[in-house]
Amino acid sequence: MVTGDHPNTAKAIGRAVGIISPGVRTVDEIPGADPFTPLSDPSERPKGIVIHGAELTEMSDQKVDFILANYPEIIFARTSPTQKLRIVEGCQRAGLIVAVTGDGVNDAPALRKANIGVAMGITGTEVAKQVSDMILLDDNFASIVTAVEEGRLLFDNLKKT
Repeated sequence: MVTGDHPNTAKAIGRAVGIISPGVRTVDEIPGADPFTPLSDPSERPKGIVIHGAELTEMSDQKVDFILANYPEIIFARTSPTQKLRIVEGCQRAGLIVAVTGDGVNDAPALRKANIGVAMGITGTEVAKQVSDMILLDDNFASIVTAVEEGRLLFDNLKKT
């Protein structure tokens, strides 16, 4: 999850929607934990991490890649548009398929770089809509799930013919 929200707010939302699983501790909840210190037992590494935009600014690409490879539950908070783009690029370097949602001009670089950019149809700027692959006409994220389900159904029907 990438957001401009405060880290505590972002983590609470992340927990509420399942980005941080129940019972998973994040690095910031473990006193003295260093997210980059190799552990003798990798299974002891926390599964979740919350990265503040200010921390991200100071990280090398190698450290960003380390975070993406070693933490399955990640929240980036208080991020700038430039940082959002950097996160998209890091995910793509890791071989991940990246979807980005956005509504403003400042989201345009990340929307364009993502494998699929999703703009808001009601609140979105024309720039965000123009660079996106999909526009949510109702600004409802649940519409993405419906669109994917219908797309898969269509794809399956095309394979049958």
